[in-house]
Amino acid sequence: MSKKIGFIGCGKMGEAMLAGMLRSGIVSPEMVMVSTASVATLTKITSKYAVKACLDNKEVAGFADMLFLAIQPALHEQVLSEVKDYVKEDVVIITMAAGITTSQIEEGLGKPVKVARTMPNTPSLVGEGMTVISMNDEITAADILDVTTLLNSFGKTELIQEHQMDAVPAISGSSPAYVYMFIEALADGGVRDGIPRTQAYRLAAQAVLGAAKMVLETEKHPGALKDDVCTPGGSTIAAVATLEENRFRASILEAMKACTDKTKGIN
Repeated sequence: MSKKIGFIGCGKMGEAMLAGMLRSGIVSPEMVMVSTASVATLTKITSKYAVKACLDNKEVAGFADMLFLAIQPALHEQVLSEVKDYVKEDVVIITMAAGITTSQIEEGLGKPVKVARTMPNTPSLVGEGMTVISMNDEITAADILDVTTLLNSFGKTELIQEHQMDAVPAISGSSPAYVYMFIEALADGGVRDGIPRTQAYRLAAQAVLGAAKMVLETEKHPGALKDDVCTPGGSTIAAVATLEENRFRASILEAMKACTDKTKGIN
């Protein structure tokens, strides 16, 4: 890709995306510039990835053809005000913060601008990210191709309507945290029953990975795949029944609602 890529901010999510892009070879280090809030982070990023870096958001804004805002939601107003006179005419702004709309980006920059609103997740770091994207009306078909090419370099993408975006953190943005808790619980159960901790984590994580691949590759309903594991009167159906008695699925749905409510600013 010949486009220059800028990152304002480079925390865990921003670094995961940057690492994925560079690892895939879709962009080269000399085509990337990152601004950081501290010299320590700047030093870490430049030594690790050999990209350009600075402490000035305006410099990155003037450099980038595609500008990632890898910052917390509360910082958007300040940063947009700071860089609005420096962004390129045809720049594509890519935001990844929950609850920040494309119209807020345009308002912050004081003019119509191309905006892609995204919700990535941290498995991007290992090339298995899930990034959901919505676009504003300024985005062209060529821009969509550029954005999805970049984001597909470290996982998968899905395009949706912007009014659906507030539901995304609960299902794919934040959900790796729930899955890690599930893996930890499975491993704890294995340790309780005599399996060494390191092996227990491997067994649990591989089972989750394999189950996810079964859903994606067979395209069978998850309920049907669950039924395939449950023999009549067997140990699996006994475990499933216990999960149902303890509101396993209901608890997940309630957790997702809490996540969505927080994203919408209800809590």
